[in-house]
Amino acid sequence: MTRVPESVPELAAALKSGALPLPAYLAELEARITRIDPAIQSLMPEPGRFERLRREAQALEARYPNAHERPPLFGVPVGIKDILHVDGLVTTGGSRLPPEELQGTESAAVTALKQAGALILGKTVSTEFAYFGPGPTRNPRNPDHTPGGSSSGSAAAVAAGLAPLALGTQTVGSIIRPAAFCGVVGYKPSYDRTSRAGVIPLSPSLDHVGVFAVDVPGARLAASVVCAHWRADIPTRRPVLAVPAGPYLTYASEEALAHFHATVGALAAAGYSVLSVDVMPDFLDIGARHNLIVAAEAAQVHADWFDRYRALYHSKTVDLVERGRLIASEALAEARLGRQRLRAELTHLMNVHGLDLWLSPAAPGPAPRGLESTGDPVMNFPWSHSGLPAVTAPSGAAGNGLPLGLQLSARWRADELLLAWAEDIARVVQPNAPQAVV
Repeated sequence: MTRVPESVPELAAALKSGALPLPAYLAELEARITRIDPAIQSLMPEPGRFERLRREAQALEARYPNAHERPPLFGVPVGIKDILHVDGLVTTGGSRLPPEELQGTESAAVTALKQAGALILGKTVSTEFAYFGPGPTRNPRNPDHTPGGSSSGSAAAVAAGLAPLALGTQTVGSIIRPAAFCGVVGYKPSYDRTSRAGVIPLSPSLDHVGVFAVDVPGARLAASVVCAHWRADIPTRRPVLAVPAGPYLTYASEEALAHFHATVGALAAAGYSVLSVDVMPDFLDIGARHNLIVAAEAAQVHADWFDRYRALYHSKTVDLVERGRLIASEALAEARLGRQRLRAELTHLMNVHGLDLWLSPAAPGPAPRGLESTGDPVMNFPWSHSGLPAVTAPSGAAGNGLPLGLQLSARWRADELLLAWAEDIARVVQPNAPQAVV
């Protein structure tokens, strides 16, 4: 059996050099998917998936016969959330609507990955139109629990070892939360650092295209490909960390909060400077404003489809669109202004206190039991609302053995520093994190 490196950069290097032959790697991946995915259903069905992948791999090797000239993600398979368009693959948006209604130009992020040598493994399951109507995907850590949403298939595929990388989207908590629930790394860029072209929107003012990976270096490598104007920033010092005091943290469960404080303590013991800073006294108002924008913009996005196919929508999406149609344009305009206000408030506090990263639980607790709900995104929406970059790293396990994650958020557009700092922080907090599913 061929040894497959666990680290994404090591895998990319092995495929690029030929130390890990691409055909042998695809054969092992096919066997793994055949064995594991029927139980977790992270991938959208695709007849002839590996025949296609073998053709694309052969074309890739023919295009780059010289290992030294191969691009950075040569042969690395990437799962693509099923609201991002991929040439040659059907987009369903996780819905029952006629697929021909939903097709469009290939996602700019997908095209960038292809240009970097990645192979598109296939579509991953999404909740309906990236909202709360769940799909069939189960959590690889425990199939009786949700993988989270809306990027459920992407998180589960990475956690199960079916894809070293996957693309997802986040409007409220749809990257950070499922990454935490499945015990992998999730990265949500600063708003608009990744192109939203070629993606079925949910709320264009709040949608982010991001990455799931088995490790922070993998997320960093993928980010260098899909994020605009990426810089090879190397930190010259450790970051100053902040715990957000105030109402925000009260929405984490007792267990998650105890784990969070223990994790923060481990970072302090490792030499990190950690401050407690009062922030977001209007937390409930921020949430209300965020939900208003999502509903109003979703109603606009789905206006035509909803009028023609209302009966085909999940009840949760129906409720969202119907609420959104009642929102006045003036109220939406005011709510949108709140995004910049929150970003300015958070940035001001970072400036005043000399902060680099906010720390918080990635979710209110471990993945809930059952598949009817994808879990609560309450810990995530401030960073989606403000557009600040965020990443979650596995930080250990709850009493029931399911993963818990640490969420880090940095300054506006400081994505490079966020992921660079996150590499060392992850090494401190990950020792007891659940290992990859086998």
